[in-house]
Amino acid sequence: MDLLTVKRKVLTGQGLSREEANALAGWPGEAPDRLLELAGEVTRHLHGRQVSLCSIINARSGLCSEDCRFCAQSSRYATGAPVYHLIDAAAALEKAQRMEAAGAERFALVTSGRGMAGRDFEKVLDIFRVLRAETRLNLCASLGIISEEQARQLKEAGVSRYHHNLETSRSFFPQVCTTHTYDQRVATIRAAREAGLEICCGGIIGMGETLSQRLEMALAIRELGAQSVPLNILNPIPGTPLAGMKPMPPAEILKTIALFRLVLPTAVLRLCGGRETGLGERQVEALQYGINGLMVGDYLTTRGNGLEQDLSLLAAAGLEPAPLISSVQ
Repeated sequence: MDLLTVKRKVLTGQGLSREEANALAGWPGEAPDRLLELAGEVTRHLHGRQVSLCSIINARSGLCSEDCRFCAQSSRYATGAPVYHLIDAAAALEKAQRMEAAGAERFALVTSGRGMAGRDFEKVLDIFRVLRAETRLNLCASLGIISEEQARQLKEAGVSRYHHNLETSRSFFPQVCTTHTYDQRVATIRAAREAGLEICCGGIIGMGETLSQRLEMALAIRELGAQSVPLNILNPIPGTPLAGMKPMPPAEILKTIALFRLVLPTAVLRLCGGRETGLGERQVEALQYGINGLMVGDYLTTRGNGLEQDLSLLAAAGLEPAPLISSVQ
């Protein structure tokens, strides 16, 4: 295999096969630089110089029953993360309007816990109806495991995209979580897709998985038809089982991003949590070599870059925020 052959294939929007991706992952010598350059060329060719900006609000925090080994919000670990019940519509609207004014095109409600049901789910639907009426933002939901009927109700309330990460590959998932299965995550994604929602699905890198397992995740995400693929870099939270995990070298993060781009050439590849500590100033390179989406503002339990800092980051990479084109009818 040579990069010219790869280039001809991927520039058409066709992603690498498992065999091709693993072959490129093992290339020695000067290949990493050439790989990054190719990923950058593919990104600019298929997506231009605009970067999709999204923001989230932690709408219900802590007290989660699940044992995901990376998560500050699990009730099984003493992390000191905030604990509160579902926020009200006014709090969600205030942040949504602030992020809309700053240039975000998408806004998501994210709740802790295995899933959402009963009165809390009805309250979430009410919040989305307010956001739909009072903003032009494209609305996303991240509520854990849901049914197809719940997904249909979310769509009717104004949600256009459902977020549910695979977190990692099928082969590594038992090392990350034991209280629910990989197949339950896949079923939720399929339920959302069947209800007519777009799919946002990604994961976390740096939890001890191999590069081959990261590519396994990328290929599974492609099979599920995700339009947006959030990539998080593990931020080891004190009190969690992964607190002592050694950070990934920035060069390995960038190589992973480039390979994800070549597997998922048409997706919005969105750099999210952990980018500030994992890449620092090299976030500019991530934007040049594969990334065309950013989560801006704060994350669930950790702080992110300031908005002005992220806008400066885009400018330094020669890029600009994508315009807000609302999906609200």
